[in-house]
Amino acid sequence: MTRQNQSMITEFILIGFSKLGDLQILLFFIFLLVYLTTLMANATSMTVIWLDRTLHTPMYFFLFVLSCSETCYTLVIVPKMLTNLLSTSQTISFSGCAAQLFFFVGLACTNCFLIAVMGYDRYVAICNPLNYTLVVSRATCVQLVLASSCCGFLISVVVNVLVFSVPFCASNQINDFFCDISPVMKLGCTDTNLKEMVIFFLSILVLLVPFLLIFISYVFIVSTILKIASAEGQRKAFATCASHLTVVIVHYGCASFIYLRPTSLYSSDKDRLMAVTYTVITPLLNPLVYTLRNKEVKTALSKVLST
Repeated sequence: MTRQNQSMITEFILIGFSKLGDLQILLFFIFLLVYLTTLMANATSMTVIWLDRTLHTPMYFFLFVLSCSETCYTLVIVPKMLTNLLSTSQTISFSGCAAQLFFFVGLACTNCFLIAVMGYDRYVAICNPLNYTLVVSRATCVQLVLASSCCGFLISVVVNVLVFSVPFCASNQINDFFCDISPVMKLGCTDTNLKEMVIFFLSILVLLVPFLLIFISYVFIVSTILKIASAEGQRKAFATCASHLTVVIVHYGCASFIYLRPTSLYSSDKDRLMAVTYTVITPLLNPLVYTLRNKEVKTALSKVLST
């Protein structure tokens, strides 16, 4: 009987913005503007890093990969969200929902690991500068990126199996604007406590462990910077870390608010606002922060534009 009920659901209805009425048109134009700006900002960042040989360093290689991953991340969520804001039928197929969740979780986890890798890169550059090129070699950079991606999508496979093995026989209305873990699992008609515990453990693995590693790295980084004799040297060292720290705080802060708590504490309105932040705003923040706060990128951008 359970399998029959589950097989009856061939599509879900995304009702995240359905109660906003005419505001949906305004949101469409706001999100469209932010989305296009995000695509342009990430494309600009990747182009500058690709064309300027002075930026062919591990730090900017990781930034290039992060920008590419963030672009794909927004492609998974935003186009469908924009379509639904203008449509009276805000539906997504069962397979489409599963695919969206798979790529969303996979890319989100990959980004978390990449940001941790970028923290390791800053640690080696500041605390062990003489061996930097040996420790963070080109081969090591590629291996770290591949490891981040493989771990991210492996976790996504596990999450997808846990979420979509739940029998959906109560409703097909997802109280969100995309297929996220908690809103989809809330539609299940069986006890999901064990699966939620596994997902919570994976969230700790993806969010808390990298964050703690970044925190430990910055304890050593700050300790090393404070030993620099000149104030100008300290300022330059802190400046190289400021952009990364900003991204760390925003990225891990938003994601932790959503995923490091039980599903029973899910609040649709507050969580939807936070979901907009980490699916729409954060991907725009990353390239802007690294471009506006980074003298090397701004100089390279000026050279590219002048040619």
